[in-house]
Amino acid sequence: MINVILYQPEIAQNTGNIMRTCAAFGAKLHIIGPIPFSIDNEKLHRSGMDYINNVDYHMYDDYDDFCKKNKDNNIFYVTRYGKKSPDKFDFNNISEDYYIMFGKESTGIPKEILSRNYDNCIRIPMKPFARSLNLANSVAIVIYEVIKQQNYFDLATEDNLKDKHYIK
Repeated sequence: MINVILYQPEIAQNTGNIMRTCAAFGAKLHIIGPIPFSIDNEKLHRSGMDYINNVDYHMYDDYDDFCKKNKDNNIFYVTRYGKKSPDKFDFNNISEDYYIMFGKESTGIPKEILSRNYDNCIRIPMKPFARSLNLANSVAIVIYEVIKQQNYFDLATEDNLKDKHYIK
């Protein structure tokens, strides 16, 4: 299972979008606080739409709380300081739990965490002048690489909400 970890997210709309992405791909979401908005925030719910009701998410007071409740997990860290792109990591095993951490919008994941886990740092390749991407977009890019490696296991590959002949 894919586990998305948000380290102290700062923007409710990004978190709502990420909740929607997690619901659509069956990923579990872990939110490490403190966060400057309520999970009941109107902007979060607007961006997450009704998908929020379908996401499995867990809140943690701080990083230590997360670590105590999630011991011995192999965590990957998305950061501009990483040296390997997401496709250089093996996410093939559909029965394995993959934990992928994303940092806060303003400063990312703390250096102390990254330096202890350097071999598991992921960088999304981009032009040299670009510092970063939007948090919700970054989550979508990395999740997509994981599900692509897993051959879209357990995901619908055709629309089941409308007639299958809708555009024909």
